[in-house]
Amino acid sequence: MINTANGMMSTSSSSAAAAPGGNAPSPGLKTYFKSPEGRYKLHYEKGHPSGLMHYVQGKTVTQATVATIKDKPSPPTPPSQPSSSFSASSGVRSAAARLLGSGNGSRALSFVGGNGGSKSISGGSRLGPLGSNSSTSNLTSNFDGRGTYLIFNMGDGLFISDLNSQDKEPMKAIYFNNVYPVCHAFDSDAKDGHDLLIGLSTGDVYSVSLRQQLQDSGKKLVGAQHYNKDGSVNGSRCTCISWVPGGDGAFVVAHADGNIYVYEKSKEGAGDSSFPAIKDPTQFSVAHARYSKSNPIARWHICQGSINGIAFSTDGTYLATVGRDGYLRVFDYSKEQLICGGKSYYGALLCCAWSNDGKYVLAGGEDDLVQIWSMVDRKVVAWGEGHNSWVSYFDGQWSCF
Repeated sequence: MINTANGMMSTSSSSAAAAPGGNAPSPGLKTYFKSPEGRYKLHYEKGHPSGLMHYVQGKTVTQATVATIKDKPSPPTPPSQPSSSFSASSGVRSAAARLLGSGNGSRALSFVGGNGGSKSISGGSRLGPLGSNSSTSNLTSNFDGRGTYLIFNMGDGLFISDLNSQDKEPMKAIYFNNVYPVCHAFDSDAKDGHDLLIGLSTGDVYSVSLRQQLQDSGKKLVGAQHYNKDGSVNGSRCTCISWVPGGDGAFVVAHADGNIYVYEKSKEGAGDSSFPAIKDPTQFSVAHARYSKSNPIARWHICQGSINGIAFSTDGTYLATVGRDGYLRVFDYSKEQLICGGKSYYGALLCCAWSNDGKYVLAGGEDDLVQIWSMVDRKVVAWGEGHNSWVSYFDGQWSCF
């Protein structure tokens, strides 16, 4: 359990396992869980999208996201001036439903190799700090401003494919020079067009318009806004990134050194963005920027090791994190307070997800188990079994990879 008085972590038997015994599971339960009510068995395994598998066979994908653009920009702009603004509909939900069974927005799929490592791949010629492979640069000329797309990181590239196309090659490939895109996040409700965040291995972060990237046939990211340039605020690797639900353009970036930074999309990454030294790295702490024009606006020190996963509750009230130290932590985001959490059976935790009603948090990791944490009871109420390797991702309906 977590002692929220000082942010220190300590284990408790109540979070280590559910009570043994109990009644047999009801026939309607399909997955393999041990809980006071019974034991539930894994029902089926789920694979990756066929289009993704065709292209990345033998290569390591760190994350994939389904995103839908339905409506054209409003108001329209002349053809010579592609617009970076658009209104995105909730079509992401139907796309994720077709791909993952159901969903409630853009759906990110994070994949971790069995040995925790990743492979880099060789691409075409490099065209500067941010460029695209020339073989795909003309594939976007017929983009009509709508469709469902699969965005995925692989090696040193970010790729965008038409989810419903039979083409084997992505319609857009953007390569980064000597750095690797580690994570990204798509916001279907973005107001000003910048709906896609990209976090790099150097700590740099970009926000771009997905529509604008697809409209452009050039060889570089178009209209990108740059944050933490050259690791000016934090030089450690970005591990995960997320928009804040209802945050009006706010987003958070987690790093390998155990810190999370809060950014505002509307602000340039300018001004003095330094933060005071962390007094006790074993405790949770929050520091705010000294000046109103600074971006990021806040630093959350979570733990001493890497933060492997973050997830907001649907209403944005709570932020859950999981880390290399094996702890699940749950914070009240607006109050900036650590409120509860627990530890894995052993090893690091790699992923977390919320139930739609915000009452439960799932966490999975290197112990091959799934734990269901109750926000009401403030403890683990069930353990999921059936995996023979690390649990690295949850979709919106709690199916696990």
